[in-house]
Amino acid sequence: MIRVNLLESVTDRNGGSVAAVEARVSSPRGRGLLALLVVAGLLVAGVTFDWVSARGARAEAMAELQRQQEVAARMEAIKKEMKELEKRTQEVQTRIDAIKKLRAAQQGPVAVLSAVNDRLPRVADFRLESIEQKGDEVVVKGDSPDEAAVTQFGRSMEFSSGLFTNVSIETKREKMEVPKEALPPSAKELPEAAKPTTVSFTVKCKYTPQGAGNQQTQKAAAPSANQIAQK
Repeated sequence: MIRVNLLESVTDRNGGSVAAVEARVSSPRGRGLLALLVVAGLLVAGVTFDWVSARGARAEAMAELQRQQEVAARMEAIKKEMKELEKRTQEVQTRIDAIKKLRAAQQGPVAVLSAVNDRLPRVADFRLESIEQKGDEVVVKGDSPDEAAVTQFGRSMEFSSGLFTNVSIETKREKMEVPKEALPPSAKELPEAAKPTTVSFTVKCKYTPQGAGNQQTQKAAAPSANQIAQK
């Protein structure tokens, strides 16, 4: 009967393959080839890592650039809106200034006319011809049947709590022309002695609104108070 030792045959075969591998590795050519494979593997791994890293960094950079562009676009829109708002504000302010100037120009003469009208004497035939205002200077012209009414009018303007100051009055008595329709049928014209007379007057003064007048009064009263305190 024939007997075969399988264990010894397998060991012999394995031992032979291991010995063959050790022989190949121990040879210079085998070592160089192994080192070359290792270097190639490391190079491929490094290139792959660099490529992946660069791609990731590029994606992040592109995303950051897009965000910056969006921020710049929003800032540009905000700047444009601010310019439009400033322009509208300036236009509104210009209109407000124009309205204030117009109101001041309208209120000035109206206030003067109202103040003069309040001080007219209640006398028949007392008539005003014109009221002129240049700055704070006011000139009132008219005529009256007698000088007493003119004097009364000048006093009422002078004692106006500082509204009218530096009041001066000029009067002139003149003959009045009588219309032909008012003459008797037998008379063509009245003699000079019989013609009625009127008093033409010119009142010049300085007009100061109530607010400014109160400020001037306070400034004028301040030195007096200081002088009394010093005494």
